[in-house]
Amino acid sequence: MKLLRAALVSAARLAALTALVLGPVAAQTSGTPVRALHYGDSLFYFFQDRYFTALTSLMVSQHFARLSGHEEDAELLRGGLLLSYGLHKQAGEVFTALIERGAPPAVRDRAWFYLAKIRYQRGLLAQAEEALARIGGALPAPLDEERTLLAANLLMARGAYAEAAKLLAAVTDSAGLFTRFNLGVAMIKSGDVAGGTALLDQVATAPAHSEEDRSLRDRANVVLGFAALQNKDPARARTYLERVRLQGLHANRALLAFGWAALELKQVQAALVPWTELAARTPVDAAVLEAKLAVAYAFAELGAMRQALEGYQQALAAFEREAAALDESIAAIQAGQLTAALLARNPGEEMGWFWSIEELPQMPHGAHLVPVLAQHEFQEAFKNWRDLVFLDRNLRTWQEKLGALQDMLENRRQAFAARLPIVREQERSLDVENLARRHATLQAEFAQAAQRADGAGLADARELAAMARIEAARALLARLPASPERDEAAERLRRIEGALTWQLAQQAPVRRWEAQKGLREIEQALAQARAAHARLAQAQREEPARFARFAARIDELARRLQALLPQVAALTAEQQAHLQALAAAELKRQKERLVQYANYAHFAVAQILDRASVAQEASRGGAAR
Repeated sequence: MKLLRAALVSAARLAALTALVLGPVAAQTSGTPVRALHYGDSLFYFFQDRYFTALTSLMVSQHFARLSGHEEDAELLRGGLLLSYGLHKQAGEVFTALIERGAPPAVRDRAWFYLAKIRYQRGLLAQAEEALARIGGALPAPLDEERTLLAANLLMARGAYAEAAKLLAAVTDSAGLFTRFNLGVAMIKSGDVAGGTALLDQVATAPAHSEEDRSLRDRANVVLGFAALQNKDPARARTYLERVRLQGLHANRALLAFGWAALELKQVQAALVPWTELAARTPVDAAVLEAKLAVAYAFAELGAMRQALEGYQQALAAFEREAAALDESIAAIQAGQLTAALLARNPGEEMGWFWSIEELPQMPHGAHLVPVLAQHEFQEAFKNWRDLVFLDRNLRTWQEKLGALQDMLENRRQAFAARLPIVREQERSLDVENLARRHATLQAEFAQAAQRADGAGLADARELAAMARIEAARALLARLPASPERDEAAERLRRIEGALTWQLAQQAPVRRWEAQKGLREIEQALAQARAAHARLAQAQREEPARFARFAARIDELARRLQALLPQVAALTAEQQAHLQALAAAELKRQKERLVQYANYAHFAVAQILDRASVAQEASRGGAAR
C-alpha cells in the first residue's frame, strides 16, 4: 500500500489543488457572516465534500434569487465546483462573466489561475497558457510560486526548456523542492548539464519533511545516477544511487542502475549484491525482471556457467509464471472486476475531479495494477467513468422520485376535487353579504347612539327592560287622579329614572369602546371572509391549471430522463471499456517486455549450451588424440 501511495504522489498534489480552487470562498466564509440561509445550506454540503449536492443546491438557490448579499461569492463557488468536476469550459464561462461584471482584481486573477491549473491537468496546454496570460497582477504568495511552476511546466511541455529554466531560475532561492527539481531537469535538457546537475544535487541532498519530499529526493538521485552512467562516470553514479532509499518508489531502478555502475567499474561481484536483492522482489516492475537476467549475466561474466545457466532457467520460469499471472489479471480486467472493485475500495462519489485512487482493489495479482493506476491517463479516465456511474444512479433515483411526485400530484387533485364541494357549501351557508348588511345596520345604530350621548342607545337587555317598565309606570301614573299617594309614586319613579340615566351615562364610554372594538372585529372577520372567498374563487380558477403545469413538468422531466438514461448508460459502458482497454494495454505491454526478456534468456541459454558443447567436443577430441 505504501508503494501505491508513493506511486500516486502526483495525484496527491492534484488533490491538494481543491483547497486552491475553492479556498477563497472558504476563507471569506470563515470571516464573513452568512446572511442568506440557502447560501449557508450550499456551504454545508461543500464542507462535507458533497460537491455535487452543493453545486445543485447552489444553482437552484441562484435560480430563485435566494442568495442576497452573496451573489459574487456564490458565483465564485459555483465556478470552483464546476472546476472540481473538470468542467473547465463552463467554469471559464463563470469566471469570464465575473470579470465582465467588474469583479475585484484579486477574484479575477485567482479565477484565471484556477482555470489554467485545471486545463493543464486536463492536457489542454494551449488553453492553459491562454488562461495564465490573463492574470493581471501578483497572486498571493502561496499561489505565486504555483503560477511560476505551472508556467514552467507548460513551457517544458512545448519543449521550450531554456525558457522554462530562465523562468524557474528567478524563483529558485525561495522555491520548494519540486520547483528546483523541475528547474534542474529543464537546465539539463536545455544544454546546461553542469548547472542542472548541481541544482538536482541540491534537491537530492535537501532535508525532507514529508513522504512527497523524500520521494522527490530519491527521484533526483536516480536521475543523477542515470545521467552519470550515460556520461561514463559510474563512480559518481554510485554516489548518487547510494542515497536512494531501499523501500522507496524509485528503489528498484536505483538497485538496477547501481549494479550496472559496479559492472562498469569491473566489480562484477559487487554488482551481484544489488541485483540479487532486486531479483528477489515482486516481479511486477520491469527493473525486477531485468535484474533476474542481470544476475545470470553476472555469473556468466564470472565464469560460473552452471550458476548462470540456472539463473537464466530460473528467469525463464519466473517469466512464464509472470506471463500466466498477467493473463489472469487481463482476464479479470476484461471481465469488469477492476472498475467495480476500485469503486468499492475508494468511496467518495461526490468528490469531483480532485478525488484520487488510494487503495488497491481485491483482485488476483493486484500488484500488477500499481503501474496501471499510477498512469495519469487512467486516473482521469476512471474519474470520468466514476462520475458517469454517479450520474446514472442519480438519474435513476430521480426517475423513482418522479413516480412518487406523480402519485402526490394525483392525490392532491383528488383531495381538491373532494373538498371543493364541501368548501363551497360552507361558503354558501356563511352568507357573507347578509352578514355585511347586518354589520352596516349595527354601525348605523351605533352612530345614532353616539349622537344621543346619553348612553341609552348602548343599554343592555336588562336596562332596556327597566326603561320599558319606567315608561309603563309613567303612563299608568298619568291616568291616576291627583293624590298624595300619586305624587309620592311619581317622585319615586323620577328617582329611579334618574339613577338609571346616571348609570347609563357612567358606563357609556366603556360600552362605546367595546362596541367600537366589536364592530372592528366584525369588519376584520368580514374582510377575512371576503379574502377567503376570493382565494377560493382564485383556487377554483387556477388550481386545475397549476396541477396541469406540474403534470406537464413531471412528464417533461420523465421524457428527459428517459432520453438521458440510455445515453449515460451507453457512455458508462463505453468509458468502462476504455478503462479496461487502458489497463489491459499496460499489462499487455508488460507481457511484450517479458517476451523480449525471455528471448534474451533463451539466446543466452543457447550460447551457454553451445559453449559447453564446444568445450565438451574439444575435450573429447583431445582425449582421442
